[in-house]
Amino acid sequence: MIAGKLLGIDHGLRRIGLAVSDATGLVARELTIVERRSKREDFETLNQIAAREGVVAIVVGLPTNDDTATDPYSQANKVRRWTERLAAATDLPIVLWDEQMSSVDAAALARSRKRKPDDPIDDLAARVILQSYLDAVHDGLATPPPREEA
Repeated sequence: MIAGKLLGIDHGLRRIGLAVSDATGLVARELTIVERRSKREDFETLNQIAAREGVVAIVVGLPTNDDTATDPYSQANKVRRWTERLAAATDLPIVLWDEQMSSVDAAALARSRKRKPDDPIDDLAARVILQSYLDAVHDGLATPPPREEA
């Protein structure tokens, strides 16, 4: 089981979508969208939000596409490198989670919430990613994040 809140991240080139779970690890909700600045500023912002929300781990959406697995410039490899840098900037454990179809699901969620078509949906994508992970952990299909050593 998950013991504590998780922060879900949808990594984008211009924006970072954020979502947070409840402390029981059952439900994710969208939190905010962070406009990208520099890695240092972005990581500082993420750490501040994580501390404010009291999260115990971070779940980063990883784009998966077998066609680009060997491409060093693929979005998946960019996210992996960014996540490695984030890991060096935070004490929280990080889990990479498949974000396949999260944008499609987030767009449908945005329409159901009557968001304008040109409004960013990065926060909703983060919610979809995080909820997918929570559901997989609950169903025994994924491992909960490692606990922080005290």
